[in-house]
Amino acid sequence: MSSKKTIEYFSKSNSAFKDINYKISEIHQIHYIETGDSTKPTLFFLHGSPGSWDAYKTYLSDSDLQKKYRLIAIDRPGFGYSNFGEAEDLNTQANLILPFIQSKNNNQPITLIGHSMGGPVAVKLATKKPELFKNLVILAGAIDPKAENPENWRPVLMSKPIKYLIPGAFRISNEELWWLKEDLKTMKSELHKITSNVIIIHGTVDSLVPYSNVAFMEKEFINAKKIEVLPIEKADHFIPWSHYEIIKKSLLSLED
Repeated sequence: MSSKKTIEYFSKSNSAFKDINYKISEIHQIHYIETGDSTKPTLFFLHGSPGSWDAYKTYLSDSDLQKKYRLIAIDRPGFGYSNFGEAEDLNTQANLILPFIQSKNNNQPITLIGHSMGGPVAVKLATKKPELFKNLVILAGAIDPKAENPENWRPVLMSKPIKYLIPGAFRISNEELWWLKEDLKTMKSELHKITSNVIIIHGTVDSLVPYSNVAFMEKEFINAKKIEVLPIEKADHFIPWSHYEIIKKSLLSLED
């Protein structure tokens, strides 16, 4: 979403917002949108693949959420205005995003919310700095390496010159999803580090990220303070939009 369209969108809901590029290093930046009350607990949103911050624009413009929280949605590394076109693996993404989150720490509880590919990014962050995150909300997240199919056609699309013929964010998406299975294998041994409250929301007929991921997380998050599973019957992968009210209600009921 361009800056002009962002202004137009939030003006319709009379929402005050910040549209900022945060410098991580000489070559990396994180673009983010912020709404809500800067003194309140933070909801930190991570989009899927491909995607950008505006996957969560309805949440960021919701007056009920704005009253209770500060809401921040980023363009993940490689997408939107966060070094678009440079795909990064799971560990690198987390290492880039973590200092940004730390820079926004207002000494209030932080909740990570990740949909699809944003799910493993949120989990990776929670393994790196467990004490920083009060809650972890995983929306149709791909966490179980055994549930990821090899999809051997992806490397073909990564070869030159074919990769340069793939439009827009789909090239970055193809690369990070190809790396994901091995990234998840590596992360499996780190899942015991998670100590936050965990809420898992998943459609029971998800055709892109199998529901079996739920049982995997229940088994592997052995040190989570609490695990709550909210299955959405007959729902597919796109629950942040198709079941907005269910997710909003869950966010409003988070522990402070």
